[in-house]
Amino acid sequence: VDAFQAWCGPCKTVVDLFRKIRNEVGRDFLHFAVAEVDSIDALEEYRGKCEPVFLFYTGGQLVAVVRGANAPLLQKTILEQL
Repeated sequence: VDAFQAWCGPCKTVVDLFRKIRNEVGRDFLHFAVAEVDSIDALEEYRGKCEPVFLFYTGGQLVAVVRGANAPLLQKTILEQL
């Protein structure tokens, strides 16, 4: 989940990376979503940050958090969580 604030919008710099990985591993194994933290109380702790935050869930449980648009770290985290 790309957790973003309304003033900056979803992180466009990593969309291509997400698409590439999803095409490699298959759509059944990897799903991406965006969430505006300003409108979701459960994501309140991610408000007020000036960096993108990516939340990784497996089976409904938060399993990893990556702060910043660090493409190598995002790719590593995605592949580790599959």
